[in-house]
Amino acid sequence: MPKLMISLAQMNIALGDVRKNTAQMEKWTVEAARRGSHMVVFPELWSTGYALDQSKELASTLNTGTFNDMSGAAVGNKISVVGSLLEKRGMEVSNSAAFFAPNGRSLGIYRKLHLFRLMDEHKWLQPGSSPLAMDLPWGNTGLAICYDLRFPELFRRYAVEGAKMIIIPAEWPIERIEHWRALLIARAIENQCYIVACNSAGQTGDAIFGGNSMIVDPWGKVVVSGGESPNLLTAEIEMDAVDEIRKRIPIFEDRRTDIY
Repeated sequence: MPKLMISLAQMNIALGDVRKNTAQMEKWTVEAARRGSHMVVFPELWSTGYALDQSKELASTLNTGTFNDMSGAAVGNKISVVGSLLEKRGMEVSNSAAFFAPNGRSLGIYRKLHLFRLMDEHKWLQPGSSPLAMDLPWGNTGLAICYDLRFPELFRRYAVEGAKMIIIPAEWPIERIEHWRALLIARAIENQCYIVACNSAGQTGDAIFGGNSMIVDPWGKVVVSGGESPNLLTAEIEMDAVDEIRKRIPIFEDRRTDIY
């Protein structure tokens, strides 16, 4: 599958309003499929936003609630659906990104490794314990969530293990949007892979999120970028570009693993 069509669902998330957000997810999944997309990516915590004080009430266990809604949207529209949700695990809650294939099957759950203290995640959520890379029709694909972007070690691990794409759902505030843009491009260049990043946009509760969802190619070129308003972005990418660029500048062969 050398060519891949991707939609980024740059939502304005309604704080704690699962029903309203789910209706938006379903609507944009239908539209992404109509555009011929193979995959649609939603932001971090797309069904709730940072209503973490209600996390136990709003979270779903796997195969129920909003996870089922994502699976149903995938099946109903024959499209892969990705996004992060509050996941209930026993007495704990995680910030978990799920990847659903067009047949509705979950191909993996990635639980956010780095919890963001500025949004009190560490007070309410349990951190994940492992990365997640999936073998997909277009190549090895890793998952990360928002604040993970500031930890290049995770992205390098994915790349060294063969990732051609890393998907990042996020709720990145507008006051740090320059960091978001610069880090997305840096991660693409240094790992010579596609970065597919979907941020939320507009006000959710007391916070304003900055949009600027992006697909960045392995050369660091921005394929598509959203502004600061809610929007469904769609672009086609060429997966063969990853191998071409890795051959052009073979950085992985020149790493000094004897030293670092």
